[in-house]
Amino acid sequence: MKEKLQFCLDKISLIHSKLPKRKPHSEKYYKMIAFLNKYSLIFHFILACVLTFAIEMISRRDFLSTISFLHNHTLAYLYNAFIVFASLSIVYLFRCRAQLRVLISGLWLFLGTINGLILSNRVTPFSYTDLKCISDLFAMQNTNYFTAEEATLVVGVVVAFFVFLGFFFAKGPKYQGKRHFVLGPVAIAALLLVGLPITTQAAQGSNILATYFSNIAQGYADYGFVYGFSTSVVGRGMSKPDDYSEETVDAIETLVNSSKEQTTVSKGSEPNIICVLLESFADPYEVNFLNMSEDPIPNFHNLENNYSTGYLTVPVVGAGTANTEFEVLTGMSMQYFGTGEYPYKTILKQTDCESIASDLSKIGYDTHVVHNNTATFYSRNNAFSMMGFDTFTSKELMNITQYTPNGNWPTDDVLVQETVKALDSTKDQSDFVYTITVEGHGDYPTEKILTDPAIKVSGAATEESNNQWEYYVNMIHEVDDFIGDLITAVDRRGEDTIVVMFGDHLPTMGLSDSDMKSGDIFKTKYITWNNMGLPKEDADLTAYQLLSQITDQAGIHEGTMFNYHQTQRNSETYLNGLENLQYDLLYGKRYTYGGEDLYPATDLQMDVEDVTISNIRKNSDRNILAVYGSRFTKNAKIFVNGEKVPTNYISSALVTTSLDNIKDGDTISVNILGSKGILLRAGADEVVYEDPDVLHETETEEPTETTETTAVPNPASTWNIDMKSSETTETKSSENTETKSSENTETKSSENTEVKSSENTETKSSENTEIKSSENTETKSSETTSDTLGR
Repeated sequence: MKEKLQFCLDKISLIHSKLPKRKPHSEKYYKMIAFLNKYSLIFHFILACVLTFAIEMISRRDFLSTISFLHNHTLAYLYNAFIVFASLSIVYLFRCRAQLRVLISGLWLFLGTINGLILSNRVTPFSYTDLKCISDLFAMQNTNYFTAEEATLVVGVVVAFFVFLGFFFAKGPKYQGKRHFVLGPVAIAALLLVGLPITTQAAQGSNILATYFSNIAQGYADYGFVYGFSTSVVGRGMSKPDDYSEETVDAIETLVNSSKEQTTVSKGSEPNIICVLLESFADPYEVNFLNMSEDPIPNFHNLENNYSTGYLTVPVVGAGTANTEFEVLTGMSMQYFGTGEYPYKTILKQTDCESIASDLSKIGYDTHVVHNNTATFYSRNNAFSMMGFDTFTSKELMNITQYTPNGNWPTDDVLVQETVKALDSTKDQSDFVYTITVEGHGDYPTEKILTDPAIKVSGAATEESNNQWEYYVNMIHEVDDFIGDLITAVDRRGEDTIVVMFGDHLPTMGLSDSDMKSGDIFKTKYITWNNMGLPKEDADLTAYQLLSQITDQAGIHEGTMFNYHQTQRNSETYLNGLENLQYDLLYGKRYTYGGEDLYPATDLQMDVEDVTISNIRKNSDRNILAVYGSRFTKNAKIFVNGEKVPTNYISSALVTTSLDNIKDGDTISVNILGSKGILLRAGADEVVYEDPDVLHETETEEPTETTETTAVPNPASTWNIDMKSSETTETKSSENTETKSSENTETKSSENTEVKSSENTETKSSENTEIKSSENTETKSSETTSDTLGR
C-alpha cells in the first residue's frame, strides 16, 4: 500500500515539475504595488466613483441619463460613492485585499444589474424587501417580473464569478506589509459607525438627500441606487414618533370619542360591502396623448356619472399592489414605513393587525377574500389571517380556463361567480367581500398581439408603445365587462349592497405627471355602486381613507383607524395623530387597546365550499382509479393514507390516479394544494377503498370488475404532506403558472385515455361498467357545468 501511495506521489511530483514555472515579478511590478498600497485610500475612492457610475448606468440603462444624474445631482452622486468607499474599507482588515475588493465590487455591480433587469419590467426599483419576495418569485413559472433567459443569465454570471473568485483567493496575491491590529479596526469602525451616519444626516439636513421617498422610483433616480437600496436596508419598519406616549395616544382617543358617531345600521340588516381592487386600472381618457376608437370602459363611466367617485391617491406606481391594498384594508399609511417596504412581508409576519375585516366582524359580518392568483404571493394567506378575514378563495381553488391573449394572467370573468358564491355562503348574515382582479396586470407586449382589437388605440410616441397601449386598453375593456357583470349579479340577489372599486396603481408604461390630466402619476380613480339610494358624494381621497368614507356613508362607525379618519380628517394634527396611532397598533405598546390584543389573527379558511368525494370506481382495463366528487380543481391531489400520489385532473367532479398507487383497505381523500405543496383545503371526506377483486368477509356474490365505493363522510385528519416525489401529471401552481388550459383542454392519461364526464353525470354502475375513453379524445366536460357542481 505504501509503495502504491509513493508511486502516486512521485507521478504528481513529476507532472508538477513539468508545469511552466511562474516567472518572478519584475522590480517595476513591485514598485507599482508599493505605490498603490501607499495611496490606496485615494485609489479606493476613485474605484468607488467608477463603480457608482457603472451601477447607475446599468440601473438607468442609458449613458446620457447617467451623465445627467452626475451633472444635476453631483453631491448625491459623491455620497453614493462614499457609501461604496466605506464598504471597500473593510479590505484593510485582511491580507486578501485584492480578492475582497473584487468581491465587494462584484456584489455592488450585481445589485445594480438586478435593479436594471427589474426596471426593464416594472417601475419600482429593486429594494431590500424584494429579497423577501424571492421565494414567491421562484415559486412562479413564466413570471412577468423576470424572464427565464434573464434568470439563467444572472445565475450563470454569478456562478462564473464565484468560480473565478475561488481561484483568485487560492492563487491571488496577498498583502505582505505591516497591518495595524488596533488602529485599523478602530478607524474602520469609526468610518462605518460614526463617519457614515454623520455624513448622511448632514446630506439629508442640506436637502442633498431625502429622508423619505414619496415616489420610490423618482427617489432612486434623484438620489442614486446605492443610497436608495441602502435606505431600504436600514430604514425598515416605522420609527417611533418623537411624541409617542400613553398620554399622546389617550389624547387622540379622547378627540375621536368626543366626535365619533354611533353605528346606525341595525344588527342583521347591515348592507353587504364588496370592495374590488382593479389591477393596474386607469381611465385611458386620463392619459393626455391617447386616442380611442370608442369608449373602452362604458360601465366604469356610467358608475362614475351616477354614484360617488373621485381620485384616489395611492402609494405606488407601476407595481406594489400589496401596499395599496394594505392602506385600503387597514386605514394605515405607507409613508411612515421604510423605503420599498411591504408590511405583508415584514411586520405582518410578526403581529396581527386591525383591519376593515376585524372591525366589521365585531358587528356580525362574515369577511371573505376572492383572488384569481396564487394564495402565497405577497404572503397573502398569512396577511389575511393577521388582518382577521374568515375565508380566502384563491386561484388554486378555482377552475380557471380563460387567460389573457399573451397567456400570462387569468381573465377576471371567473370572479363574478366566486364573489357571489362568497355572498351566498352565509345565511342571514351580512358579508364583506374583498375581490382582487388580475387581468389588467403587465407587462404589455410591444409587438402587435391583437389582430382585430375591439378598441383601436393611437397617439403613443412609437409603434411599440402604441402596441402596448392598445393591448392594455383592450384588457381593461374586458375588465369593464367584468364590472358590469358583477353589478348585475349582485343587484339580482336583492340584498342591500355597497360596491366600491379602485385602481391600485397606474400601469407600467413609463408615465410622467405631465402625461396625466390629474397631473399626478400617484392618482387613480375609485367608483361606487349601491342599491340603497345613497346620495352621490364625490371626494378625492387617499387609499387609507377610502373605506372610512364608504362605511361613513353607510352609517357604520367602527374601528380604531376608520373612526380616526371619519372624525379627524380635517384636523390640523391629522397626520401626527395618524402616525402615533399606527405606530401604537403595529410597533408600540397598544395603549389604544389597553395593552391587550383585541384583534387576534383568525384561522383563515381557504374557500367557502367543501371538497367532497361522492364515489370511487376501479377500471382494471385502463389501470386507473376514478374519484368522483365536487369542488375539484387543477390543484386537487389524491391522497392515499395521508400521502400524495400522482393525480390526473379531469374535471371539477373527477380526478384519477393509477391503480398502482392504491390497494385494498387504503384510505382515500382529495385535498387542494398550493405552491410548494402547501395544504390549502383538506377534503371533507375520507373513503376506505374496497377492491372489488378482493373477496371480503361480508360479500355473498362475486364482485364486478368495476364497482362503486360510496363515500362515508369522516372528519378530515391533518395530513402529512410529502412532496418528495415528482409528478409528471401534476398541474403546477404558482403566481402566473397554473397549467394554461383552454376550454377544450386535452387530458392526457398514461394510456392516452380520456374520461368523458360532466359535472352532473350520474355514476352508472353495472357489471362491466367502464370509464369511456378513446385515443387522444378531448375531455367533454363543460367548464360551465364544472363550475356549477356543488354550488
